[in-house]
Amino acid sequence: MTTIEEKLRACVDEEGWITEPEALQAATQDVRGLFQGQALALLRPANTAQVAAIVRLCLQEKLSIVPQGGNTGYVGGAIPNGERQVIVSLARMNQILEVDAQNNTLTLEAGCILADAQQAAQTAERLLPLGLSTHKRCQIGGNLSTNAGGTSVLRYGNTRDLVLGLEVVLGNGEVWSNLRGLRKDNSGYDLKHLFVGAEGTLGIITAAVLKLSPQPLSTATALFAPKDVGCAIKLLNFLQEISDQRLDAFEYIQGECLQAVKQFYPGLVAPFSCDCPHYVLAELSSGQTHADLSGLLRWARAEFYDGLEAFQIAGDEQQARYFWQLRAAIPRAQNQLGFSLKHDIALPISRIPEFLQDTQAAIENTLPGVQIAAFGHLGDGNLHYNLLPSSTINDQILQSYSDTLSQLVHDRCMALQGSFSAEHGIGQLKKNQWQQYKSPIEQSLSRTLKTALDPQGVFNPNKVLADLP
Repeated sequence: MTTIEEKLRACVDEEGWITEPEALQAATQDVRGLFQGQALALLRPANTAQVAAIVRLCLQEKLSIVPQGGNTGYVGGAIPNGERQVIVSLARMNQILEVDAQNNTLTLEAGCILADAQQAAQTAERLLPLGLSTHKRCQIGGNLSTNAGGTSVLRYGNTRDLVLGLEVVLGNGEVWSNLRGLRKDNSGYDLKHLFVGAEGTLGIITAAVLKLSPQPLSTATALFAPKDVGCAIKLLNFLQEISDQRLDAFEYIQGECLQAVKQFYPGLVAPFSCDCPHYVLAELSSGQTHADLSGLLRWARAEFYDGLEAFQIAGDEQQARYFWQLRAAIPRAQNQLGFSLKHDIALPISRIPEFLQDTQAAIENTLPGVQIAAFGHLGDGNLHYNLLPSSTINDQILQSYSDTLSQLVHDRCMALQGSFSAEHGIGQLKKNQWQQYKSPIEQSLSRTLKTALDPQGVFNPNKVLADLP
């Protein structure tokens, strides 16, 4: 009698059946160490036909599938969480299929590493404007499935805004292929957007067509130190008005964040004579070599001179990279401080000062002494609002207050018309918040979609939706 393992193995070639303990361990644990699962098998199909064969077999054997990309997510969306689950890794489906420079499109398989996709675009003198700190490890399929954000959303939008076409293995094992690089196609429902951001619960994305942009020929980067967040937002608005859509990034950094960076990475310090309470990292780019982008930054400095503690324009590309290294080091430094309570939230930009002020007061009233360290993509309203241990609050105390503090942060965010998940998704981590904050009609529509597209619940069970397999 043929076993389930033998049937699964027959769906892939020899390289697609993974048994190494190290690979299995890595595939069943998330990057933050919050979730540990187990799987009946880890499969790495070589093509879409093999993915479809796996889906058909799992339907027949009543197994569930957990699609997995680079497994860099923060909410446990790619980790199995029950029995009779199979991990399907897209890592081997990593080919660049076509770079069409005239059409400004890139067609590629879902397992392609983001950094490789960026390099393919650069070789064709084009830009794939998806800026993520995990670009050397994350995969395009995961970026699509989570609608990844990052540092370039301000100018180019989320991953969803870069998608022109998809290929997807559906819940019945059939393949829907729409790999066309069209900007206009009003020939019916725009099906691709059902799968972007669905976190692998509606189908398995196997390939995509992405929009490219012209490469910037000139760039200017500056580090501002505004006296308060209100001034930072006025600076954002001013740069947007004078730059003619050339503002790529506008990152907010609370002073405590760079103090942690300096503590663990002494070579990384802000280029100012003293520590400041707030920082903003701004970057402009243009397709013109003669664009005076630095002049725009100096204009902003002059306009907001009284509202700035300090200001410096990067003198060359090396210093610009240094400014971005300061920003990139923040999560690593915070991790070294011990347990951290992370919140990935979004707010209308105009409400951010109110949120920061009121939430800080409420947190200090609830747990005096806890360290607040906020940073993120101020240009699109996405904040990483993190709470950290301090000299008086250790890991254990902070953990004991986790539910209370997170409820406080999310309640205040939602009261200001925000979102409890800006760019990291729902996965396993935020299912309860999904059920708490989503309206009954949103929940009902989501369940209807899940039931219609995946009636047997084969894809990524117990993720996103709070009460459906």
